[in-house]
Amino acid sequence: MLTQNQETTKSINWQPIIKEFIKVLGEKGVVQRKEELITYECDGLTSYKQRPPVAVLPRTTEQVSQIVKICNKYQVPFIARGSGTGLSGGALPTDNSVLIVTSLMRQILKIDLENQQAIVQPGVINSWVTQAVSGAGFYFAPDPSSQIICSIGGNIAENSGGVHCLKYGVTTNHVLGLKIVLPDGEIIDIGGQIPEMPGYDLTGVFVGSEGTLGIATEITLKILKAAESICVLLADFTSVEAAAASVSDIISAGIIPGGMEMMDNISINAVEDVVATNCYPRDAAAILLVEVDGLDVEVTVNKQKVSEVCLKNGARNITVASDPETRLKLWKGRKAAFAAAGHVSPDYYVQDGVIPRTQLPYVLKEIAALSNKFGYQIANVFHAGDGNLHPLILFDNAIPGELEKVEEVGGEILKLCVKVGGSISGEHGIGADKKCYMPDMFSDTDLETMQWVKQVFNPDNLANPGKIFPTPRTCGEAAKASLQNFPNVERF
Repeated sequence: MLTQNQETTKSINWQPIIKEFIKVLGEKGVVQRKEELITYECDGLTSYKQRPPVAVLPRTTEQVSQIVKICNKYQVPFIARGSGTGLSGGALPTDNSVLIVTSLMRQILKIDLENQQAIVQPGVINSWVTQAVSGAGFYFAPDPSSQIICSIGGNIAENSGGVHCLKYGVTTNHVLGLKIVLPDGEIIDIGGQIPEMPGYDLTGVFVGSEGTLGIATEITLKILKAAESICVLLADFTSVEAAAASVSDIISAGIIPGGMEMMDNISINAVEDVVATNCYPRDAAAILLVEVDGLDVEVTVNKQKVSEVCLKNGARNITVASDPETRLKLWKGRKAAFAAAGHVSPDYYVQDGVIPRTQLPYVLKEIAALSNKFGYQIANVFHAGDGNLHPLILFDNAIPGELEKVEEVGGEILKLCVKVGGSISGEHGIGADKKCYMPDMFSDTDLETMQWVKQVFNPDNLANPGKIFPTPRTCGEAAKASLQNFPNVERF
Protein backbone atom coordinates (compact mmCIF):
# COMPACT_ATOMS: atom_id res chain seq x y z
CA MET A 1 0.00 0.00 0.00
CA LEU A 2 1.38 3.41 -0.96
CA THR A 3 1.30 6.33 1.42
CA GLN A 4 -0.08 9.61 0.17
CA ASN A 5 3.45 10.97 -0.26
CA GLN A 6 4.57 7.98 -2.32
CA GLU A 7 1.52 8.22 -4.56
CA THR A 8 2.10 11.93 -5.26
CA THR A 9 5.86 11.66 -5.83
CA LYS A 10 5.78 8.99 -8.54
CA SER A 11 6.15 11.65 -11.26
CA ILE A 12 8.70 13.86 -9.52
CA ASN A 13 10.88 15.98 -11.80
CA TRP A 14 14.17 15.87 -9.89
CA GLN A 15 16.17 18.30 -12.00
CA PRO A 16 14.89 21.59 -10.49
CA ILE A 17 15.09 20.09 -6.98
CA ILE A 18 18.67 18.93 -7.47
CA LYS A 19 19.64 22.33 -8.89
CA GLU A 20 18.36 23.97 -5.71
CA PHE A 21 20.28 21.46 -3.59
CA ILE A 22 23.48 22.28 -5.51
CA LYS A 23 22.96 25.99 -4.89
CA VAL A 24 22.97 25.28 -1.16
CA LEU A 25 25.68 22.59 -0.95
CA GLY A 26 27.70 22.81 -4.14
CA GLU A 27 28.28 19.94 -6.58
CA LYS A 28 30.26 17.86 -4.08
CA GLY A 29 27.50 18.05 -1.50
CA VAL A 30 24.93 16.35 -3.73
CA VAL A 31 25.26 12.66 -4.66
CA GLN A 32 23.45 11.74 -7.89
CA ARG A 33 25.40 8.97 -9.65
CA LYS A 34 23.74 5.58 -9.29
CA GLU A 35 26.96 3.78 -8.45
CA GLU A 36 27.70 6.26 -5.65
CA LEU A 37 24.16 5.98 -4.27
CA ILE A 38 24.66 2.24 -3.65
CA THR A 39 26.32 3.26 -0.37
CA TYR A 40 23.02 4.62 0.89
CA GLU A 41 20.56 1.95 -0.24
CA CYS A 42 20.19 0.37 3.21
CA ASP A 43 21.30 0.64 6.82
CA GLY A 44 22.48 -2.21 9.07
CA LEU A 45 19.34 -4.16 8.16
CA THR A 46 20.73 -5.29 4.82
CA SER A 47 17.84 -7.60 3.89
CA TYR A 48 16.00 -4.68 2.29
CA LYS A 49 17.62 -2.29 -0.16
CA GLN A 50 16.31 0.66 -2.10
CA ARG A 51 18.56 3.16 -3.80
CA PRO A 52 17.53 6.79 -3.21
CA PRO A 53 17.31 9.10 -6.23
CA VAL A 54 19.58 11.63 -4.49
CA ALA A 55 21.56 12.05 -1.28
CA VAL A 56 22.73 15.36 0.19
CA LEU A 57 25.63 16.02 2.56
CA PRO A 58 25.13 19.18 4.64
CA ARG A 59 27.70 20.46 7.12
CA THR A 60 25.72 23.05 9.12
CA THR A 61 22.32 23.56 10.72
CA GLU A 62 21.54 26.30 8.21
CA GLN A 63 22.27 23.98 5.27
CA VAL A 64 20.02 21.27 6.74
CA SER A 65 17.29 23.88 7.17
CA GLN A 66 17.59 25.03 3.56
CA ILE A 67 17.54 21.46 2.24
CA VAL A 68 14.44 20.60 4.28
CA LYS A 69 12.71 23.77 3.10
CA ILE A 70 13.33 22.69 -0.50
CA CYS A 71 11.87 19.26 0.29
CA ASN A 72 8.88 20.94 1.90
CA LYS A 73 8.44 23.26 -1.09
CA TYR A 74 8.24 20.33 -3.50
CA GLN A 75 6.51 18.03 -0.97
CA VAL A 76 9.30 15.47 -1.28
CA PRO A 77 9.84 13.04 1.61
CA PHE A 78 13.25 13.01 3.31
CA ILE A 79 15.10 10.59 5.55
CA ALA A 80 17.94 11.56 7.89
CA ARG A 81 20.87 9.15 7.93
CA GLY A 82 23.95 9.08 10.14
CA SER A 83 26.53 6.32 9.94
CA GLY A 84 23.98 3.79 8.70
CA THR A 85 24.56 1.29 11.54
CA GLY A 86 20.89 1.05 12.55
CA LEU A 87 19.42 -2.45 12.61
CA SER A 88 15.71 -1.83 12.09
CA GLY A 89 15.58 -0.21 8.65
CA GLY A 90 15.10 3.26 10.10
CA ALA A 91 17.31 4.83 7.41
CA LEU A 92 15.90 2.72 4.57
CA PRO A 93 15.02 5.13 1.74
CA THR A 94 11.35 5.23 0.83
CA ASP A 95 10.19 5.54 -2.75
CA ASN A 96 11.30 8.84 -4.30
CA SER A 97 12.79 10.33 -1.14
CA VAL A 98 15.81 12.50 -0.40
CA LEU A 99 18.45 11.09 1.91
CA ILE A 100 19.91 13.78 4.18
CA VAL A 101 23.23 12.34 5.33
CA THR A 102 24.73 13.98 8.43
CA SER A 103 28.08 12.17 8.39
CA LEU A 104 29.98 15.38 7.48
CA MET A 105 28.51 17.21 10.49
CA ARG A 106 31.22 15.87 12.78
CA GLN A 107 32.42 18.80 14.86
CA ILE A 108 32.62 18.77 18.64
CA LEU A 109 31.47 22.35 19.04
CA LYS A 110 32.10 22.89 22.73
CA ILE A 111 33.37 21.06 25.80
CA ASP A 112 32.45 22.46 29.21
CA LEU A 113 34.16 20.29 31.83
CA GLU A 114 33.12 22.53 34.71
CA ASN A 115 29.45 21.92 33.95
CA GLN A 116 30.06 18.40 32.60
CA GLN A 117 28.66 19.08 29.12
CA ALA A 118 29.63 18.76 25.49
CA ILE A 119 27.87 20.16 22.42
CA VAL A 120 28.31 18.09 19.27
CA GLN A 121 27.01 17.81 15.72
CA PRO A 122 25.04 14.67 14.81
CA GLY A 123 27.79 13.11 12.69
CA VAL A 124 30.21 12.88 15.63
CA ILE A 125 31.05 9.24 16.33
CA ASN A 126 29.97 8.00 19.77
CA SER A 127 33.45 7.03 20.97
CA TRP A 128 34.90 10.41 19.91
CA VAL A 129 33.08 12.11 22.77
CA THR A 130 34.82 9.99 25.40
CA GLN A 131 38.15 10.36 23.60
CA ALA A 132 37.76 14.15 23.70
CA VAL A 133 37.21 14.29 27.46
CA SER A 134 38.97 11.19 28.84
CA GLY A 135 42.22 13.05 29.42
CA ALA A 136 40.42 15.20 31.98
CA GLY A 137 38.87 12.16 33.67
CA PHE A 138 35.42 12.23 32.03
CA TYR A 139 33.50 9.98 29.67
CA PHE A 140 30.21 9.66 27.76
CA ALA A 141 28.23 6.78 29.25
CA PRO A 142 26.01 5.41 26.42
CA ASP A 143 28.19 2.87 24.62
CA PRO A 144 26.48 0.75 21.93
CA SER A 145 28.52 -2.16 20.61
CA SER A 146 28.97 -0.14 17.41
CA GLN A 147 30.28 2.89 19.32
CA ILE A 148 33.45 3.16 17.22
CA ILE A 149 31.36 3.74 14.07
CA CYS A 150 27.82 4.81 15.10
CA SER A 151 26.99 8.51 15.25
CA ILE A 152 25.44 10.59 18.02
CA GLY A 153 22.64 11.62 15.66
CA GLY A 154 21.71 7.96 15.16
CA ASN A 155 21.95 7.35 18.91
CA ILE A 156 19.48 10.21 19.40
CA ALA A 157 17.09 8.81 16.77
CA GLU A 158 17.02 5.31 18.23
CA ASN A 159 17.60 6.18 21.91
CA SER A 160 20.53 3.77 21.92
CA GLY A 161 21.77 2.02 25.02
CA GLY A 162 24.85 -0.13 25.43
CA VAL A 163 26.80 -2.02 28.04
CA HIS A 164 26.53 0.70 30.69
CA CYS A 165 22.85 1.54 30.27
CA LEU A 166 21.90 -0.64 33.28
CA LYS A 167 23.39 1.77 35.81
CA TYR A 168 23.71 4.99 33.85
CA GLY A 169 20.72 4.92 31.51
CA VAL A 170 20.25 5.09 27.75
CA THR A 171 20.86 8.06 25.44
CA THR A 172 17.86 10.08 26.61
CA ASN A 173 19.32 10.18 30.13
CA HIS A 174 22.40 11.96 28.77
CA VAL A 175 20.85 14.56 26.47
CA LEU A 176 20.23 18.01 27.93
CA GLY A 177 19.20 19.94 24.84
CA LEU A 178 18.81 19.81 21.08
CA LYS A 179 18.84 22.15 18.12
CA ILE A 180 16.31 20.74 15.67
CA VAL A 181 15.34 21.39 12.09
CA LEU A 182 11.60 20.75 11.88
CA PRO A 183 10.01 19.07 8.83
CA ASP A 184 9.09 22.51 7.42
CA GLY A 185 12.71 23.69 7.72
CA GLU A 186 12.26 25.93 10.77
CA ILE A 187 14.97 25.76 13.46
CA ILE A 188 14.09 25.40 17.14
CA ASP A 189 15.96 24.78 20.39
CA ILE A 190 14.52 22.43 22.99
CA GLY A 191 15.85 21.52 26.40
CA GLY A 192 18.79 23.51 27.67
CA GLN A 193 21.94 23.30 29.75
CA ILE A 194 20.27 22.27 32.99
CA PRO A 195 18.78 18.83 33.70
CA GLU A 196 15.23 19.96 34.43
CA MET A 197 13.45 22.51 32.26
CA PRO A 198 9.91 23.86 32.82
CA GLY A 199 7.11 22.94 30.44
CA TYR A 200 6.74 19.82 28.32
CA ASP A 201 9.75 17.53 28.01
CA LEU A 202 10.14 17.95 24.26
CA THR A 203 13.69 16.61 24.44
CA GLY A 204 12.32 13.36 25.82
CA VAL A 205 9.73 13.26 23.05
CA PHE A 206 12.32 13.82 20.32
CA VAL A 207 14.95 11.32 21.51
CA GLY A 208 13.89 7.95 20.14
CA SER A 209 11.49 9.42 17.56
CA GLU A 210 13.52 7.82 14.74
CA GLY A 211 13.67 10.87 12.50
CA THR A 212 9.90 11.28 12.24
CA LEU A 213 9.80 14.62 14.10
CA GLY A 214 12.76 16.40 12.48
CA ILE A 215 16.56 16.34 12.37
CA ALA A 216 18.82 17.11 15.34
CA THR A 217 21.76 19.24 14.22
CA GLU A 218 23.34 20.15 17.57
CA ILE A 219 23.18 18.01 20.69
CA THR A 220 24.07 19.06 24.23
CA LEU A 221 25.33 15.96 26.02
CA LYS A 222 25.94 15.22 29.66
CA ILE A 223 29.38 13.77 30.39
CA LEU A 224 30.30 11.94 33.58
CA LYS A 225 33.33 11.84 35.84
CA ALA A 226 35.17 8.52 35.59
CA ALA A 227 34.78 6.23 38.58
CA GLU A 228 37.55 5.98 41.17
CA SER A 229 37.72 2.23 40.77
CA ILE A 230 36.45 -0.26 38.15
CA CYS A 231 36.50 -4.04 38.20
CA VAL A 232 35.18 -6.58 35.66
CA LEU A 233 34.26 -10.12 36.61
CA LEU A 234 33.79 -12.97 34.13
CA ALA A 235 31.83 -15.94 35.47
CA ASP A 236 31.30 -19.06 33.35
CA PHE A 237 28.44 -21.51 33.77
CA THR A 238 27.46 -24.99 32.63
CA SER A 239 23.88 -23.88 31.95
CA VAL A 240 22.27 -20.78 30.49
CA GLU A 241 19.58 -20.91 33.16
CA ALA A 242 22.17 -20.67 35.96
CA ALA A 243 23.73 -17.59 34.38
CA ALA A 244 20.29 -16.02 33.94
CA ALA A 245 19.38 -16.72 37.56
CA SER A 246 22.58 -14.99 38.67
CA VAL A 247 21.49 -11.82 36.90
CA SER A 248 18.33 -11.49 38.99
CA ASP A 249 20.11 -12.49 42.18
CA ILE A 250 22.83 -9.85 41.72
CA ILE A 251 20.22 -7.09 41.40
CA SER A 252 18.23 -8.54 44.30
CA ALA A 253 21.36 -8.31 46.43
CA GLY A 254 21.22 -4.51 46.07
CA ILE A 255 24.04 -4.26 43.54
CA ILE A 256 23.60 -2.17 40.40
CA PRO A 257 26.58 -3.05 38.19
CA GLY A 258 27.96 -0.57 35.69
CA GLY A 259 27.25 -3.27 33.11
CA MET A 260 26.08 -6.88 33.12
CA GLU A 261 26.24 -8.84 29.86
CA MET A 262 25.58 -12.45 28.96
CA MET A 263 26.68 -14.63 26.02
CA ASP A 264 25.81 -18.23 25.20
CA ASN A 265 28.07 -20.97 23.85
CA ILE A 266 27.53 -20.19 20.17
CA SER A 267 28.53 -16.56 20.74
CA ILE A 268 31.48 -17.50 22.95
CA ASN A 269 33.02 -19.70 20.28
CA ALA A 270 32.32 -17.26 17.48
CA VAL A 271 34.10 -14.51 19.41
CA GLU A 272 37.07 -16.69 20.25
CA ASP A 273 37.39 -17.78 16.61
CA VAL A 274 37.46 -14.19 15.40
CA VAL A 275 38.84 -12.03 18.22
CA ALA A 276 40.82 -14.67 20.14
CA THR A 277 40.54 -13.05 23.56
CA ASN A 278 41.61 -16.38 25.13
CA CYS A 279 39.46 -15.31 28.08
CA TYR A 280 36.16 -16.99 27.26
CA PRO A 281 36.03 -20.75 28.05
CA ARG A 282 34.83 -22.50 24.89
CA ASP A 283 33.04 -25.28 26.76
CA ALA A 284 30.92 -22.93 28.89
CA ALA A 285 27.17 -22.94 28.23
CA ALA A 286 27.16 -19.23 29.07
CA ILE A 287 29.34 -16.48 30.49
CA LEU A 288 28.35 -13.46 32.52
CA LEU A 289 30.38 -10.25 32.36
CA VAL A 290 29.78 -7.99 35.35
CA GLU A 291 31.39 -4.58 35.77
CA VAL A 292 31.28 -2.92 39.19
CA ASP A 293 32.45 0.66 39.62
CA GLY A 294 32.50 3.46 42.15
CA LEU A 295 34.63 4.20 45.21
CA ASP A 296 37.42 1.73 46.03
CA VAL A 297 35.65 0.43 49.11
CA GLU A 298 32.36 0.04 47.22
CA VAL A 299 34.00 -1.95 44.43
CA THR A 300 35.84 -4.18 46.90
CA VAL A 301 32.59 -5.11 48.64
CA ASN A 302 30.49 -5.51 45.50
CA LYS A 303 32.91 -7.68 43.57
CA GLN A 304 32.93 -10.08 46.53
CA LYS A 305 29.11 -10.13 46.61
CA VAL A 306 28.89 -10.73 42.86
CA SER A 307 31.37 -13.62 43.12
CA GLU A 308 29.35 -15.19 45.93
CA VAL A 309 26.09 -14.94 43.97
CA CYS A 310 27.60 -16.49 40.86
CA LEU A 311 29.25 -19.33 42.77
CA LYS A 312 26.00 -20.03 44.59
CA ASN A 313 24.29 -20.40 41.21
CA GLY A 314 26.89 -22.84 39.96
CA ALA A 315 29.59 -20.75 38.32
CA ARG A 316 32.67 -22.88 37.60
CA ASN A 317 35.24 -20.13 37.53
CA ILE A 318 35.40 -16.40 38.10
CA THR A 319 38.02 -14.17 36.50
CA VAL A 320 38.54 -10.77 38.13
CA ALA A 321 40.16 -7.91 36.22
CA SER A 322 40.94 -4.50 37.72
CA ASP A 323 43.67 -3.22 35.40
CA PRO A 324 42.51 -1.31 32.28
CA GLU A 325 44.24 -3.60 29.79
CA THR A 326 42.62 -6.81 31.05
CA ARG A 327 39.23 -5.14 31.47
CA LEU A 328 39.37 -3.97 27.87
CA LYS A 329 40.26 -7.47 26.75
CA LEU A 330 37.28 -8.99 28.56
CA TRP A 331 34.91 -6.44 26.99
CA LYS A 332 36.46 -6.72 23.53
CA GLY A 333 34.80 -10.04 22.84
CA ARG A 334 31.36 -8.83 23.85
CA LYS A 335 31.69 -5.72 21.70
CA ALA A 336 32.62 -7.90 18.70
CA ALA A 337 29.87 -10.49 19.17
CA PHE A 338 27.61 -9.31 16.35
CA ALA A 339 30.44 -9.14 13.84
CA ALA A 340 31.76 -12.52 14.97
CA ALA A 341 28.41 -14.16 14.18
CA GLY A 342 29.29 -13.74 10.51
CA HIS A 343 32.02 -16.33 11.04
CA VAL A 344 29.46 -18.93 12.10
CA SER A 345 26.82 -18.32 9.44
CA PRO A 346 26.67 -16.59 6.04
CA ASP A 347 23.81 -14.42 7.34
CA TYR A 348 22.12 -13.59 10.61
CA TYR A 349 18.98 -11.74 11.61
CA VAL A 350 19.23 -9.87 14.91
CA GLN A 351 16.25 -9.02 17.07
CA ASP A 352 16.01 -6.57 19.93
CA GLY A 353 13.45 -7.10 22.67
CA VAL A 354 13.21 -6.41 26.38
CA ILE A 355 11.90 -8.61 29.19
CA PRO A 356 11.77 -8.40 32.99
CA ARG A 357 14.99 -9.82 34.45
CA THR A 358 13.05 -12.42 36.42
CA GLN A 359 11.75 -13.87 33.16
CA LEU A 360 15.21 -14.53 31.69
CA PRO A 361 15.36 -18.29 32.43
CA TYR A 362 11.85 -18.88 31.03
CA VAL A 363 12.33 -16.76 27.91
CA LEU A 364 15.69 -18.34 27.09
CA LYS A 365 14.07 -21.79 27.29
CA GLU A 366 11.32 -20.62 24.96
CA ILE A 367 13.87 -19.20 22.49
CA ALA A 368 15.66 -22.56 22.54
CA ALA A 369 12.31 -24.24 21.80
CA LEU A 370 11.75 -21.88 18.84
CA SER A 371 15.23 -22.73 17.60
CA ASN A 372 14.35 -26.44 17.63
CA LYS A 373 10.90 -25.88 16.12
CA PHE A 374 12.09 -23.83 13.14
CA GLY A 375 15.49 -25.48 12.74
CA TYR A 376 17.69 -22.39 13.05
CA GLN A 377 20.58 -21.87 15.43
CA ILE A 378 20.02 -18.84 17.67
CA ALA A 379 22.96 -17.18 19.36
CA ASN A 380 22.06 -15.14 22.45
CA VAL A 381 24.00 -11.98 23.26
CA PHE A 382 22.36 -9.40 25.46
CA HIS A 383 22.38 -6.70 28.07
CA ALA A 384 21.31 -9.10 30.78
CA GLY A 385 21.10 -6.53 33.56
CA ASP A 386 18.21 -4.61 32.00
CA GLY A 387 16.69 -7.59 30.18
CA ASN A 388 17.57 -6.33 26.68
CA LEU A 389 17.82 -9.43 24.47
CA HIS A 390 19.71 -9.60 21.18
CA PRO A 391 19.03 -13.07 19.74
CA LEU A 392 20.92 -13.66 16.49
CA ILE A 393 19.07 -16.07 14.20
CA LEU A 394 21.62 -17.76 11.92
CA PHE A 395 20.61 -18.62 8.35
CA ASP A 396 21.64 -18.65 4.70
CA ASN A 397 19.97 -15.89 2.70
CA ALA A 398 20.99 -17.57 -0.55
CA ILE A 399 18.31 -20.21 0.05
CA PRO A 400 14.97 -18.95 -1.32
CA GLY A 401 12.35 -18.30 1.34
CA GLU A 402 14.77 -18.43 4.27
CA LEU A 403 14.50 -14.73 5.13
CA GLU A 404 10.72 -14.92 5.47
CA LYS A 405 11.00 -17.92 7.81
CA VAL A 406 13.67 -16.22 9.90
CA GLU A 407 11.55 -13.09 10.18
CA GLU A 408 8.73 -15.28 11.45
CA VAL A 409 11.04 -16.63 14.17
CA GLY A 410 12.04 -13.07 15.05
CA GLY A 411 8.39 -12.08 15.27
CA GLU A 412 7.66 -14.97 17.63
CA ILE A 413 10.49 -13.82 19.89
CA LEU A 414 9.10 -10.28 19.99
CA LYS A 415 5.61 -11.57 20.80
CA LEU A 416 7.14 -13.66 23.58
CA CYS A 417 8.79 -10.55 25.01
CA VAL A 418 5.45 -8.71 25.07
CA LYS A 419 3.71 -11.76 26.58
CA VAL A 420 5.97 -11.72 29.65
CA GLY A 421 5.56 -7.96 30.17
CA GLY A 422 8.40 -6.66 28.03
CA SER A 423 8.89 -4.60 24.87
CA ILE A 424 9.53 -5.13 21.16
CA SER A 425 12.56 -2.83 21.22
CA GLY A 426 15.22 -1.86 23.70
CA GLU A 427 17.60 0.23 21.61
CA HIS A 428 17.45 -0.72 17.93
CA GLY A 429 14.18 1.11 17.32
CA ILE A 430 11.10 0.08 15.36
CA GLY A 431 11.94 1.46 11.91
CA ALA A 432 10.52 -0.48 8.97
CA ASP A 433 11.36 -3.88 10.43
CA LYS A 434 9.20 -4.08 13.56
CA LYS A 435 6.36 -1.63 12.97
CA CYS A 436 3.87 -4.41 12.28
CA TYR A 437 4.34 -5.68 15.83
CA MET A 438 3.39 -2.36 17.40
CA PRO A 439 -0.29 -3.49 17.75
CA ASP A 440 0.93 -6.47 19.81
CA MET A 441 2.17 -4.00 22.39
CA PHE A 442 -0.10 -0.97 22.00
CA SER A 443 -3.85 -0.49 21.60
CA ASP A 444 -5.38 1.42 18.69
CA THR A 445 -5.90 4.35 21.05
CA ASP A 446 -2.24 4.25 22.10
CA LEU A 447 -1.06 4.29 18.49
CA GLU A 448 -3.47 7.05 17.53
CA THR A 449 -2.24 9.20 20.41
CA MET A 450 1.35 8.75 19.21
CA GLN A 451 0.26 9.74 15.72
CA TRP A 452 -1.19 12.99 17.09
CA VAL A 453 2.24 13.89 18.46
CA LYS A 454 3.85 13.05 15.13
CA GLN A 455 1.33 15.15 13.20
CA VAL A 456 2.04 18.23 15.31
CA PHE A 457 5.70 18.16 14.26
CA ASN A 458 5.30 16.45 10.89
CA PRO A 459 1.81 17.25 9.49
CA ASP A 460 2.68 16.45 5.85
CA ASN A 461 4.42 13.17 6.76
CA LEU A 462 7.58 14.23 4.94
CA ALA A 463 10.06 13.26 7.67
CA ASN A 464 10.92 9.55 7.46
CA PRO A 465 7.51 8.35 6.27
CA GLY A 466 6.51 4.71 6.60
CA LYS A 467 8.49 4.09 9.79
CA ILE A 468 7.44 3.14 13.35
CA PHE A 469 3.68 2.93 12.75
CA PRO A 470 1.97 0.03 10.96
CA THR A 471 0.36 0.82 7.61
CA PRO A 472 -2.29 -0.43 7.47
CA ARG A 473 -2.89 -1.13 11.16
CA THR A 474 -3.72 -4.75 10.40
CA CYS A 475 -0.54 -5.52 8.45
CA GLY A 476 1.11 -8.87 8.88
CA GLU A 477 4.71 -9.92 9.29
CA ALA A 478 7.62 -7.56 8.71
CA ALA A 479 8.58 -8.89 5.28
CA LYS A 480 5.04 -8.59 3.89
CA ALA A 481 4.60 -5.13 5.38
CA SER A 482 7.86 -3.83 3.98
CA LEU A 483 6.96 -4.95 0.48
CA GLN A 484 3.54 -3.32 0.79
CA ASN A 485 4.85 0.00 1.98
CA PHE A 486 8.02 0.17 -0.09
CA PRO A 487 6.96 -1.24 -3.48
CA ASN A 488 10.39 -0.81 -5.10
CA VAL A 489 12.36 -2.37 -2.25
CA GLU A 490 14.54 -5.23 -3.40
CA ARG A 491 14.61 -8.42 -1.35
CA PHE A 492 18.01 -10.05 -0.75
